[in-house]
Amino acid sequence: MPALASHRKPRTRVRTTAPAVGLTAAALASVTLLSTQSAMAAPDPKPGVEDVQKKVDDLYRQAGTATQQYNQAKEASAAQRAKVDALLDDVAERADKLNEARRTLGAYAAAQYRSGSITPSATFFLADDPQSYFDQSQLMDRMTGRQQQAITDFRTQQAKASKKRAEAVRSLETLTTTQNTLRTSKQDVQTKLGEARALLSELTAEEKARLATIERKKEAEARRKAQELAKQQAASKAEADRKADEAAKAPGGGTGTGTGSGSDNGATTEAEKVLAFARAQIGKPYVWGATGPASYDCSGLTQAAWKAAGVDIPRTTWDQVKIGTRVATADLRPGDLVFFYDDISHVGIYKGDGMMIHAPKPGANVREESIYYMPIYGSVRPS
Repeated sequence: MPALASHRKPRTRVRTTAPAVGLTAAALASVTLLSTQSAMAAPDPKPGVEDVQKKVDDLYRQAGTATQQYNQAKEASAAQRAKVDALLDDVAERADKLNEARRTLGAYAAAQYRSGSITPSATFFLADDPQSYFDQSQLMDRMTGRQQQAITDFRTQQAKASKKRAEAVRSLETLTTTQNTLRTSKQDVQTKLGEARALLSELTAEEKARLATIERKKEAEARRKAQELAKQQAASKAEADRKADEAAKAPGGGTGTGTGSGSDNGATTEAEKVLAFARAQIGKPYVWGATGPASYDCSGLTQAAWKAAGVDIPRTTWDQVKIGTRVATADLRPGDLVFFYDDISHVGIYKGDGMMIHAPKPGANVREESIYYMPIYGSVRPS
């Protein structure tokens, strides 16, 4: 018998393929290991002190904005609560009048019942839906003038009571929305301040010292700019006084009525009271949402200071900036309000010579500081 040919596949393919697969897997493992080691060996760099300072300053500014939102919502909530209380009192009064009108109608119905004549008018008085029955002209013809007046009074009080109830419901809904905004703003403030504290707590003693050095340089630069403004204002005042003297010495000079001087004196007196109050608060802590007397936020201090001078101004920086007269920085006078940042989230009281009194931020006390410590938005003269 002839020998059968072998059908076995060559085994060389198996030998040549296996090492290739093994090398590929090993290469992938090596790449993965190297990538992992690289990631572990190069963690995110720790932010520098300058970056921390910028981040903290930004968080404090955001907290200031949230504080103004809180102040606005708190004021709106108080006003809405007063409106709701007044409406509820009105609703109760309307209900009393409606019940009195019902009793009058019931008395007429009872009188007809006792007389033994259940007339259509009595049917009207006792009906569950007197409104539809009221429209029947035959019934109205059978009623006396007093009965008709009683029905008219009932309908009037019923309509007024219904209207006031609807107003009270709408006001309560608005109050709920305002209170939700209040809670959200409060949480925003607490969150921003917590983030700022966490960043500062991670600094080493050396980093804190460097941060203090940066802060001193910033304050020194702000004071330098304040001194420049003081020199400019002094020069402008001297020039104005010189011109006034020349005008007074000129023929026919000094014959004015003096009304302008009286107005300036009144404004000066107000400014003196504002600054006297503000100076008395120096050293008291900044507390967001506070209006005194133990602590203040920025707009709480300005509001209280001007109130001490007999002038009522709004609660928030956003509303305070809208009052009075806009003033250029070069023309600032003591008592003027200076606002800061593009979002108008901070305010201080100008005291002269480029300086202000303000409630700066959480962790700081009411103090004097250069108006150039923060970017100026604009200024107003409340009165």
